[in-house]
Amino acid sequence: MEERHTIAKVVIITGMSGAGKTIAVQSLEDLGFFCVDNLPPVLIPKFAELIAQSNGKIGKVALVIDLRGREFFTAFSESLRYIQDNYSLSYEILFLDATDSVLVQRYKESRRRHPLAPDGAPLEGILQERKLLEELKGLATQEIDTSHLKPAQLKEKIIARFHHLQEGTLSLNVISFGFKYGIPIDADLIFDVRFLPNPHYVDSLRPNTGQDPDVYDYVMKWSETQEFLAKLLDMLHFLIPQYIKEGKSQVVLGIGCTGGKHRSVAIAEYLGRAMGDSETESVRVTHRDAERDRR
Repeated sequence: MEERHTIAKVVIITGMSGAGKTIAVQSLEDLGFFCVDNLPPVLIPKFAELIAQSNGKIGKVALVIDLRGREFFTAFSESLRYIQDNYSLSYEILFLDATDSVLVQRYKESRRRHPLAPDGAPLEGILQERKLLEELKGLATQEIDTSHLKPAQLKEKIIARFHHLQEGTLSLNVISFGFKYGIPIDADLIFDVRFLPNPHYVDSLRPNTGQDPDVYDYVMKWSETQEFLAKLLDMLHFLIPQYIKEGKSQVVLGIGCTGGKHRSVAIAEYLGRAMGDSETESVRVTHRDAERDRR
């Protein structure tokens, strides 16, 4: 039987042009990843061989792959099958996306031409690219919509996703949000806490967020809050070892209330503290919509 080689963990970055691939690869570079930009898919097996021959000196790798046609996607799929058959490779595919209108605006601001429509309007190239990438998007293990993210926010999101790839550990990202602003598309688990008493209807609490001690204490004082948290923590303590056993490196946990300002923020803060002491996972808490009404 042919010997299988062990190589680094690999993050393959792809997605729509203008969605932030450059920022993503720069963020991973800051995390110590060995990064290669615009690697042709046919060279992935050769690159995997070179990493295997490094004898562990290259531990984390990020590859930016731009697919410009059907033949590129075919080569990409064949390359992934080859390295799965010949190497003990742990890889993830990160797909970056944004709405058509946001991508058009970004092209106008940068005065760049879309690579698939060098002589036409940006939207023409965007629609063509979206159709070409439809199948690849289905293969992605992670997806980030950058439509409403500034570069610094995207960098923070990338770091949250990939800063903790050690074997046997898991990164738990807890994000609070408001249902009226939409569900986070990258969440693995969603919990709705709109059944809890709402601080919005208390005049003295309304202007503050769930990070404020008075709002936090108000959310936590109810018996239904404590019962919910006990059941949720019990489930998470069961699920996390199962995810680790299956090789999952990160889980995004969404906690939602109406506006994402009070109840979901308080619950997310509690979970961050409650889960943060574990040796089996790192925990990061972010609040997507807590300051939205102030902005």
